[in-house]
Amino acid sequence: MSSKLLEGKVGVVIGVANKRSIAFAIAKAWHEAGAKLIFNYQGERLKDGVLKLVHENFGEDVPVYDLDVSNDESINAFFEKVREHTDKVDCMLHSVAFAPKEALGGSFLDTGREAFKISLDISAYSLVALSRAVEPMMSDNGSILAMSYLGSEKVVPNYNLMGVSKAALEACTRYLAYDLGRARGIRVNCISAGPMQTLAARGVSGFNTMFKVYEEHAPLGRSCTGEELGATGVFLASDGAAAITGQVIYVDGGYQIMGM
Repeated sequence: MSSKLLEGKVGVVIGVANKRSIAFAIAKAWHEAGAKLIFNYQGERLKDGVLKLVHENFGEDVPVYDLDVSNDESINAFFEKVREHTDKVDCMLHSVAFAPKEALGGSFLDTGREAFKISLDISAYSLVALSRAVEPMMSDNGSILAMSYLGSEKVVPNYNLMGVSKAALEACTRYLAYDLGRARGIRVNCISAGPMQTLAARGVSGFNTMFKVYEEHAPLGRSCTGEELGATGVFLASDGAAAITGQVIYVDGGYQIMGM
């Protein structure tokens, strides 16, 4: 993107895993729009890969710190590190979700209690915990952005527990939008992305069928690209979206409007 809509802004990006991840696409667009970014990795197993990815694509001096979104002490420690680089955050991306593999196929009726708790904690409550931690640093009229999917409101076979978690995430978005909007003018929105060829998506049984259904039925005859998600992410983080909060923005080739 050529315009510098985010010039002078600082963004925190949670959830970049690889070049094909949605978080990477939005982070790349934020970077190209002028934002300075701070990233996380989760655990030593992922550290080297994320560091290499970030430093090769965003610069050797870009900060990257460990963060376990299911642990409040880890969240607080992460933002203490963020404070070493900046006293304000203008935008934050939450692109984190998890459900045990056995909960992403078969019958939803068989969902176990522990799987349910883990998925809701990591996929939905983490947005609340991260928003609470970043709020003291966030500039007035700042922007928090989370990633969702249509399985939050419609039945997508095999999406199962993740659909419930995304529904909770979208509800958290609305309640956070109310609290943070009234208190600080901070906006909280979701992008509901169509299916993309990401590693996370490939963990869902029947993903290729899902992709073909979008091509056959979406008004635009396709889903979306990383560049299109990035452009939407830039807009929602920019002053141009100053009156938009608590919303789910569908970037899916129009598939969400279809009845059959």
